[in-house]
Amino acid sequence: MFPDTLGQNKAVGLLSRSLENGRLAHAYLFSGPEGVGKKTTARQFSAMLLCLHEGTGGPCGTCSSCVQFSSGNNPDFLHIKPQGATIRIDQVRTLKKALGYPPLEAPRRVIMLEDVHTMRREAGNSLLKLLEEPPPDNILLLTADDSEPLLPTILSRCQIIPFYPLPVELAAKIIGRQNSSLTPGEALRLAQLAGGCPGLAKTFDIEGLLPAYEEAISRLLDPGKYEAARVESALLLALQAAELKEGLEQLFDLLRLFFKESMLAILQGPEGRGGQRSLDEHILRARERWNLQQLSDMVQVIDFVAKALARNCNRQMACEVLFLKLFNI
Repeated sequence: MFPDTLGQNKAVGLLSRSLENGRLAHAYLFSGPEGVGKKTTARQFSAMLLCLHEGTGGPCGTCSSCVQFSSGNNPDFLHIKPQGATIRIDQVRTLKKALGYPPLEAPRRVIMLEDVHTMRREAGNSLLKLLEEPPPDNILLLTADDSEPLLPTILSRCQIIPFYPLPVELAAKIIGRQNSSLTPGEALRLAQLAGGCPGLAKTFDIEGLLPAYEEAISRLLDPGKYEAARVESALLLALQAAELKEGLEQLFDLLRLFFKESMLAILQGPEGRGGQRSLDEHILRARERWNLQQLSDMVQVIDFVAKALARNCNRQMACEVLFLKLFNI
């Protein structure tokens, strides 16, 4: 029923049973971290609810309602998104007026409210009144980031559909599918950085981030014999990192992740995780180049510089300090 929803068995099971049993709630809350398929699933569920050929195991794709939904013109599907940073009170008031009329073609109307965690209290209270006395033949689908608080009264009036981070390997496959230019190793690193949330990886500056990361690791693993060469590499990497803008924090996360994985490889030894063949070539080289204390010190340097940047320290200077210390200069 939900071909585009991967790795969310509990959510798919709850929604499938609602459809199969014909016991539909008046409101569903798709709750979970960013980038794990909440909005995709809500749209798939909307298409099923609006399909005129019920009982087909999914939207038929051929009825007038399905055709209109695919083209973004279904009159019985209302999609409310934040205006700027929030869903505003006037959007909720306009929605209430629209729900005063019956559905036009489908047996029911579906309202998808995206990112309801952005609502301020006034808009949330207005939505609560709608959830308390929902008009007949209307189903509300709410999506929310579970890291942000919602009014408990809204939670109590919705059926919760929980979403979770995906296994990193599955997230990497999805990321690789979405961006065919990535190598499997790059997709895996982005999946790790995104915490198993493939949609979150779309927000990363991939074109600038990954090349900067790859060059940093390459130069750190092969710094050269002379201090002058190491200083040159450190300053070049600092310049590239400072130019990343929003991607700088993500670069720090990738470097931190690399050093921690290298520490884990040392602790597990050659027999850990299926032996040396299962380890990334760079991790193998890092394990030979640095010991646990050195790797731990490098992680602490990243943390120190990240905190300095959070206090509005000069970006270029902070990046220079970081790479000079990582090269042990």
